[in-house]
Amino acid sequence: MAPSEPKRPVVEEAPEGRNGADAGDRAVQVRIRQQEILAELGVVALRGPPLMELLNEAVRLAADGLEADLCKILEYIPSENRLLMRAGVGWDPGLIGVASVGADLASPSGYALRTGKPVISNQLENEQRFRTPDLLRAHGVRRAINVILQGDGAPYGVLEVDSRSEGDFSEHDIAFLQGAANIIGMAIERQRYETRLKAALEHQQVLVKEINHRVKNSLQLVASMLNLRATTQDEPAVTQVLAEASGRVSAIARAHERLYKSSDIGSIELAAYLEDVCADLSEVTGSCTVAFESSEPIFMATDQAIRLALLISELVTNSAKHAYPNGADGRVSVRLSRRDADTASISVRDEGRGLPSGFDIAKSSGLGMRIVTALSEASGATVTARNLEQGAEFVIDIPLQPTVTA
Repeated sequence: MAPSEPKRPVVEEAPEGRNGADAGDRAVQVRIRQQEILAELGVVALRGPPLMELLNEAVRLAADGLEADLCKILEYIPSENRLLMRAGVGWDPGLIGVASVGADLASPSGYALRTGKPVISNQLENEQRFRTPDLLRAHGVRRAINVILQGDGAPYGVLEVDSRSEGDFSEHDIAFLQGAANIIGMAIERQRYETRLKAALEHQQVLVKEINHRVKNSLQLVASMLNLRATTQDEPAVTQVLAEASGRVSAIARAHERLYKSSDIGSIELAAYLEDVCADLSEVTGSCTVAFESSEPIFMATDQAIRLALLISELVTNSAKHAYPNGADGRVSVRLSRRDADTASISVRDEGRGLPSGFDIAKSSGLGMRIVTALSEASGATVTARNLEQGAEFVIDIPLQPTVTA
């Protein structure tokens, strides 16, 4: 955004002899102070404070720079063709946010807004070019200076400094005030952009959540249809396959449910998510109980969490099927912990008959273990298996963020 260049001001000439030559040194000190104020205002703007905090600080500094007792920022209200006092210093109480002046060419501030030219009126009592606003008359203003507040888009309004004292505003003062207005205008434009960007992001998040909600409903419908089909089968093997497929679909559906209920669509809190997944698994593992516990809250990238849920689903259903054959009662424990800052560790253990001698996940021909191998490779996880004194344990070590491959 290019700052506005000071245009040739509309100036009412002051009578000769008002400023003596002995004021030269003081004028230099004033210009130095004005440059210091511009630097201070720039620092304030770079901090990115709330808009009203910025405007309040700006009017205070602008009045200080021109040694004036009154200053205001007027926001243009197109629907009313008025300029509303949005911030000010030195005015009677109750006027900020209420008082306004016309935005037409007959108004000094309106003229600055419409033409983009700075306006100086050094003797308002003799002003013939513009009408003097009642607001200025009521406060005994004798001279005023107006510059436009312009960003990349439509003008925000006008920065105006007013004084009750005699004297002259000069073109040097125009340069200072326009510099201040440029800083304010750029800061306002940045805030406008950030507001639009935030609104766009919020709209996008609403859309993403709505999509996840619909995907979850569709997946739940598929899972229900698989369950319904499983209950009408006379073949236990077919029933088992359909139930396992339903569990896999439900695991993905549960992730999408978490997404549309969460304010963070990029990550999932694993403890709550996996507890729900294990609760779903309990419903499809017959008389086998699936218990879940976690040592602490752990957040994982959404895609990674879905892969992890599918890994756990395969290992739990495998344990229920092989550790407790023929529908025997049993228990599968799932425990989540943090291995290090970037890695989660999940234990899936049972109290059944243990793993066959020489068991190797990578060499297993069963569908469940082939799925485990594929998912672990896709997620950068490692899965190890071992026999216990009673039962077996699978341990998944998985990065919290997906592994990026070229």
